[in-house]
Amino acid sequence: MSILKIAIQKSGRLYDDSIQLLKDSGISIYNGNDQLKVTASNFPLEVYFLRNSDIPQYLIDGVVDVAIVGDNLLVEKGKNISVAEKLGFSKCKVSVAVPKAFNYNSISDLNGLRVATSYPNTVIDYFSSKGMEVDLHQISGSVEIAPNIGLSDAIVDIVSSGSTLFKNGLKEVEVILKSEAVLAVSPQIAQEAKQILDKLQFRIQAVLRSRKSKYILMNVPNEKIPVITKILPVLKSPTVMPLSEAGWSSLHSVIEEDTFWEVIDQLKAAGAEGILVCPIEKMVL
Repeated sequence: MSILKIAIQKSGRLYDDSIQLLKDSGISIYNGNDQLKVTASNFPLEVYFLRNSDIPQYLIDGVVDVAIVGDNLLVEKGKNISVAEKLGFSKCKVSVAVPKAFNYNSISDLNGLRVATSYPNTVIDYFSSKGMEVDLHQISGSVEIAPNIGLSDAIVDIVSSGSTLFKNGLKEVEVILKSEAVLAVSPQIAQEAKQILDKLQFRIQAVLRSRKSKYILMNVPNEKIPVITKILPVLKSPTVMPLSEAGWSSLHSVIEEDTFWEVIDQLKAAGAEGILVCPIEKMVL
């Protein structure tokens, strides 16, 4: 029987969200004994728990078929690896940071200076695109401390909230790229595995759509239905059900999380009352 092999980070910021995504996609995985490889009980999926930095090479070599990784890692180590789906979590930036006392005006201020990073290829490509050279210092972990101990003049590292930079007396001055978790695909994936991937991706898309949307119910005067229907960004058309009170109907639809409050304000102004909003577990189109 064919099986799809997927790699996820064995610990760290991507692990919990990756496991939750698979769970929300209806896939049961038990990793209670901290195993490095487990098989799903209800889907043809084998999960490899790997060190994050090793995952691109596993994809390139065809050891795994797909992986959930940050696309910043693909920029650094796997440029020829394709992305099947952007997953919308673990968002961050790869940024240039300097000490707060550094009189920074533009990226050219770093020309010829020392830059510490765990992303050497990204740094070289970025500064080369600017026609610049830097004295690269490749280190693993705790990059933020490098300027404080005299190892570098600047750093390039992942930035999420910026609190770690602040604690180490650094300031973000340039954003090289923005990153999020993606579903990456091995260039050597077999056709049988690709068919399973299509099924997995179908489930993941249903989960991602539900996370971006809300189910909405409201009471509407019948004469206001045409106006309110035009406000709603619905999939096709809203569901309209008559209420026991004459002249009123219950209108059901879906709205997007990003525009939620703007749409609610418009609906209220148009005459909608008793608005209820519910989460959506899955959305299959």
